[in-house]
Amino acid sequence: MVKRTYASLGRSHNTRVPGSFETRAMTAGVTIRTVQDVARLAAVADYFSDVWQTPRTAPPYPAEVLHSLVHAGGAVHAAYDGQRLAGASVAVLGPEHSTYSLVAAADRGLGHAVKLAQRDWAAGRGARTMRWTFDPLVGRNARFNLAKLGAVGTEYLVDFYGPMTDGVNDGDESDRLTVTWDLTAAGASSPYEDEAEAEAGACGPVVRRAPDGDPLARRDPAGRHVWCRVPEDIVKLRAAEPALALRWRHAVRDVLLDAFTEGFRATGMSRDGWYTLTREEAAA
Repeated sequence: MVKRTYASLGRSHNTRVPGSFETRAMTAGVTIRTVQDVARLAAVADYFSDVWQTPRTAPPYPAEVLHSLVHAGGAVHAAYDGQRLAGASVAVLGPEHSTYSLVAAADRGLGHAVKLAQRDWAAGRGARTMRWTFDPLVGRNARFNLAKLGAVGTEYLVDFYGPMTDGVNDGDESDRLTVTWDLTAAGASSPYEDEAEAEAGACGPVVRRAPDGDPLARRDPAGRHVWCRVPEDIVKLRAAEPALALRWRHAVRDVLLDAFTEGFRATGMSRDGWYTLTREEAAA
């Protein structure tokens, strides 16, 4: 069963990628284009296996599934550094001018270019928004999605996939945060990036403690913001101390679920691992 969603790996460039069926990243020597033939789709499936540390005989997205998605009107974008496959993404069109980004991964420095290629493909077909999910404990992905792209976390999903057995997620519960990206505003810098860093350090009252004993959640006395911290590297922590990683999962889940129930949305992530959650009427 296909059960992977977007993961951005590493840093990304600020370059805007022109929209077309064959998109050239402004990174020297890197080309991003849609792929449809079986051989290239099989290479993408192998790439996803390497990213999620599964045997190539059991990829998270088999080549035949990718081929079916393309045939049904979706798109697989592949990023090539010379002849080497260095990133890939999968998207399908949804209802009411929306798009779903099923999966995306890229080598360091290419994540932004891959997402812009997806955006241009979707916008060219009339889509106004794009949605995907990611592990809310992975701070670098949260920063990429919220601070870099300017997407907004709109839904918290508890143990969304059930048990996962790949080399990245094994032993944890598969909570996911849904983000929504406004494609009509994409390309501009996020208005929350600086705000998230400034407000996370504003030292609002601590309302919960993390498993490491330090503050986990702070709340703005005015009721406009909640801040929640994630571990520095959940993937390493999960491998070294799975029980502690699970305690972090449950602690962050409790904070984010309560905040979302109260009408907050995830609008930023600071460099030191603090989410900014903004009440909807305050964000308007």
